[in-house]
Amino acid sequence: MTVTAAGPAARQRRPAGPARRWRAVATRRWVQLDRSADGLVGDLALYLLSAVFAAVTAVASTLAPHRAWGAVAVVGYAAAALVVVGQLVVRRAAARQRLTGGVARAWLTGVTWAAVVAVPLVLQAEQRADGRTDRAQEEVVVVDDGGASRLLADGSPYLSEQQIAELPADERLLGYLPYQPGMAIFGLPRALAGTGWWTDARVWFAVATLAALAAALTLARRRAGPAGDRVLVRAAQLSTVLPIAALAMSTGGDDLPVLALALLALVLCAGGRYAAAGTAIGAAAALKLFAWPVLLVLLCHAATRGRRAMGRVAAGGITLPLLALLPVAVVDHAALIHNVLGFPLGAGMVSSPAASPLPGMLIATWMPGGRIVAGGLLLLAGFAIAVRLVRRPPQTAATAALICGLGLLAATLLLPSTRFGYLLYPVALFSWVPVLRVAEVPAQAFAPDRDGLVPAYGPDR
Repeated sequence: MTVTAAGPAARQRRPAGPARRWRAVATRRWVQLDRSADGLVGDLALYLLSAVFAAVTAVASTLAPHRAWGAVAVVGYAAAALVVVGQLVVRRAAARQRLTGGVARAWLTGVTWAAVVAVPLVLQAEQRADGRTDRAQEEVVVVDDGGASRLLADGSPYLSEQQIAELPADERLLGYLPYQPGMAIFGLPRALAGTGWWTDARVWFAVATLAALAAALTLARRRAGPAGDRVLVRAAQLSTVLPIAALAMSTGGDDLPVLALALLALVLCAGGRYAAAGTAIGAAAALKLFAWPVLLVLLCHAATRGRRAMGRVAAGGITLPLLALLPVAVVDHAALIHNVLGFPLGAGMVSSPAASPLPGMLIATWMPGGRIVAGGLLLLAGFAIAVRLVRRPPQTAATAALICGLGLLAATLLLPSTRFGYLLYPVALFSWVPVLRVAEVPAQAFAPDRDGLVPAYGPDR
């Protein structure tokens, strides 16, 4: 009887299953589109579809801030699409690299961001400062007019359950601050300097987001070199000018700093800078609970590089959220729990406005015992990811980003109270996987010492 080896090489020769074949085909199609005409075909599709989305939003959205955004953004997207058409026409000319290369595409991305994010954001902030009450989403009002002023006055940005009950029924929603205490810092300019367009929390959300994304892109470009320009530009587009990002930043924006800090942390991990990565993801975790799963995955990734790397991520990643939470918990831990956990889970006095018709919300609404079913599915997805992390911790930052994206996608789809805008998290994380691959420090660059694996070179040595 002949015995056939069943090692890794033999496993690789086995026919791929339907799911793997479908994934391979989908990946190949995406790569073909992304590389067509040096990325310009993908750019044209992005800007054209975004213009259509903005136009539909301008006439059909039920939210006034969204309609105002769409009316301005459609012009920016249409202009960007026309520029790409011009680039496609001249790309065979001698100067095509200067007009159609990665640098030109990056500049167009920046100008488009100014047109579809900065301009509508400032316009809405000015109109709100002049008295328009329909020029900001609830999260901006909560951070601006509630959290920061209460933090300065009482040492806690949260109202207790009794204080919320004493508010008029139509004001109770704005009494909740369902974020980590660190989010209140974006309301400090308004609390300290008064009403003005520049004290609008969205302006400072945008400043923090741009700073973190610029740092992440700069570090990745430094490691990848010019060869990584294509994937860097695409990642920047999908994190900034994609409508779910542009619309969120112009009208709300509290998720964008969290996402940008998480991306920065992943890039820092890819470069072996685990102490800085811990600081970045810790700052994100001090703002919103959505960053905590990313922190857990990064800890698992850092553990594959040794105890010292894991300790460096934990130092900032755990310490910063605790420093934000503990003083507030001492002042009123019950209010903290009621706002941060009770309200998002449906235990508040009013329902969350996050009610996009995604599977979790539909199950919770239409199925008997739907909230339990949706919660069970979410726990099952979390358990599957936990098993994956234990059995096969992510060896690279790119794999960590992929796992984070899958986890946050499952959470967005299965949470009973959710929004389409939360899909920005998995979209951005998936789009940065190629960036992280070209920026990754190889495992061979880590050398063993008595405390575990440490970088053989770099800032964390």
